[in-house]
Amino acid sequence: MNALWDFDGTLFDTYPSLVEGFVHLSGKELDKTEVLKWLKKDSKTAFKHYGIDESQRDEYTRLHGYYSKKDSQPFDDLEKVLSRMDNNFIVTHRDKESTLFLLEKFNLSKYFTEVVSVEEQGFTRKPHSASYEYVLEKYKIDLVVGDRDLDLIPARKLNIKTVAFQNENIEADYHIDRYADFIPVVLEPLLKSK
Repeated sequence: MNALWDFDGTLFDTYPSLVEGFVHLSGKELDKTEVLKWLKKDSKTAFKHYGIDESQRDEYTRLHGYYSKKDSQPFDDLEKVLSRMDNNFIVTHRDKESTLFLLEKFNLSKYFTEVVSVEEQGFTRKPHSASYEYVLEKYKIDLVVGDRDLDLIPARKLNIKTVAFQNENIEADYHIDRYADFIPVVLEPLLKSK
């Protein structure tokens, strides 16, 4: 079973650092709960909502990388799930350097066959499917796991099963709130159906 994963908010709890970086970038006193709601939609929408110019995206990426290296943790029971998969891939908007740093820091890089950084590798941002198609050209993908609709839209377009993580409000084949449920709720039924 091969799985393609989003990174932020799916593998690692990076939303506190995303919010911190966003608030810092805005230069305003923003309600962090509200900022999180907008970032869960997507950062482009959050930028527009708060009147932050897209030209500041590089600065936001730098701030997010800085905060997340200090504060982010993988979700509980993630390693058990990763170890059960044949191959794992990451497709993320995050820069590759900070993604690899966090994977190494928590000794998780051994579970990943490839890490695709969408913008660094010249792909259009998700929900465009080009980055997923790139992975599919080289490997079979059985499952896509993400916490936002934009992570799952390309998978649905490409007829790949989807798992929504900690987000009941998006369309997916499976919904889970914790990785302790992944094996009995997602993996075992999929393996039986093969």
